Amino acid sequence: MAEKDIIKAIKNKGKDLESEMSFFDHLETLRWHLIRSAIAVVLCGIVAFWYFDYVFDKVVMGPFHIDFWTYRMMCKFGYCIHKINGIIINTELAGQFMLKLNTSILLGVIVAFPYILFEIWRFIRPALLDNERKAASGFVFYATALFVTGILFGYYLIAPEGIIFLTNYNISNTIANQFTITSYLSAISTITLLSGIVFELPIIIYILASLGILTGTFMRKTRRYSIIIIMIVGAVISPSPDILSTTVATIPLLILYELGIVIASRIEKRKIKEHEEMMTS
Repeated sequence: MAEKDIIKAIKNKGKDLESEMSFFDHLETLRWHLIRSAIAVVLCGIVAFWYFDYVFDKVVMGPFHIDFWTYRMMCKFGYCIHKINGIIINTELAGQFMLKLNTSILLGVIVAFPYILFEIWRFIRPALLDNERKAASGFVFYATALFVTGILFGYYLIAPEGIIFLTNYNISNTIANQFTITSYLSAISTITLLSGIVFELPIIIYILASLGILTGTFMRKTRRYSIIIIMIVGAVISPSPDILSTTVATIPLLILYELGIVIASRIEKRKIKEHEEMMTS
């Protein structure tokens, strides 16, 4: 009995060492994925830093200019913007240098986002089964497309509406609107990045449905509650409290939620079919 116990303990110890090595191997693999992602962000940030004058004037400060694309389109529908009521100032000694550095890093993250998703996909792909790999083969493409769509939506629709409202909001004529460049950049980046993340809703639903946490049936039953949550999220994304701005921010989220229901329902049907085939075999 003692010999059997010793042999069993040695085998178990071997299994523990094997699993421990496998765990550290995964950590090492993840580390290299993170390093490559960080290098991509740095390289894209360097490019943004090199062409910063153009990027800052045309992209970062674009929504603050009255000739911005959104304002020109609004003017065609009879709502023209003739002046942005406010000026942007810098109040710190190293403010403009840090602005250039932080903006370059932020743009580097946005531009390198598709590659970051590709590294994430390369890390999780070996752990998937063949049918799961086939089903998730378009992960990078669809996640990137949704993120870019969300970024453009926030930048061209939500951010300009917020700027118009906040710069024209004045409780007294004795108070002049002067905004720090840090405050402006924070508002623009928060709106655009938050929009890009929120537009990843179908991908999140797909992952949760694949894990069996979420189903299309459950999403249909809780649709009325989900609509309330989506309206709250739309109000948070849109800095302007008027109904039109909130509606503009909410409608795409409702569409994405309905798309998520379709995705979750298909995965639910596929799982039911696989379960039936397994039971009959």
